[in-house]
Amino acid sequence: MSVTLGALVQLATRSLKDAGIDGAARDARLLVAHVAGLPLHHLTLEASQEVGETQQVAAQDLVARRIAREPLSHLLGKRAFFEHEFIVTPDTLDPRPETEALVLAALKTRFTTVLDMGTGTGAIALSLLAARPNARGVATDLSQAALDVAAQNAQAIGVAARVELVQSDWFAQVSGAFDLIVSNPPYIALEEMAELAPELSHEPRMALTDEADGLSAYRIIVAGAVAHLTDGGHLMVEIGWQQGAAVAALFEAAGLQQVAVLPDLDGRDRVVIGQKGTNLV
Repeated sequence: MSVTLGALVQLATRSLKDAGIDGAARDARLLVAHVAGLPLHHLTLEASQEVGETQQVAAQDLVARRIAREPLSHLLGKRAFFEHEFIVTPDTLDPRPETEALVLAALKTRFTTVLDMGTGTGAIALSLLAARPNARGVATDLSQAALDVAAQNAQAIGVAARVELVQSDWFAQVSGAFDLIVSNPPYIALEEMAELAPELSHEPRMALTDEADGLSAYRIIVAGAVAHLTDGGHLMVEIGWQQGAAVAALFEAAGLQQVAVLPDLDGRDRVVIGQKGTNLV
């Protein structure tokens, strides 16, 4: 039995709404457009187009997976972030809009070398390199599977020749000094994990939590940053919205200067920045 694209969107929307999925209508449109191989903005124009059984089954499967709270980015295989689309898999953290605050803050500084630790999809590092054609970078992750995804994204965005992808436990395999160090580390405390949205259970746990108080990664990053920053270089990290004071205190204890906590577009604390002075070793 054939149905139209418009009818398929309506069916998908109803199923998602009944399952309590927030943004059901938009998710339905995105999933149907993906199955149909159409840009989202063409979906309305093609609403009367008939859909074959194979596409119907594919759409039903994706809707069922979304109802099971699999992230939309995993179903589509991609996520729009900053100025690009990034391949996303279950091996990587899903890049989120609030992380763009870190990219925007970094682009207000001068840098020709950048280190991104815990890079995942590469969203932060690759966005920075794409915006600064003369810059080069190193992006690290403990997960080789994540680095493989980052490599695909670097190739697609056109910055593969300017980024080195290194498997490393924070600074362990990193040498040299950088004008900019950035990171979106695991900052969710263990006691908070049970309260998270079910979609997050599909993402790598080690990218979400330090299995402790949520500050372990910051302690490691701040401890090693001074030795890996050029004079005047900046350290910038994403934080949980309640961690600003604690992370800023770590920056200050390490001797970093001009320490500040910056908000995201929703006005919540999101980024802590600091600068290495010329008198720090």
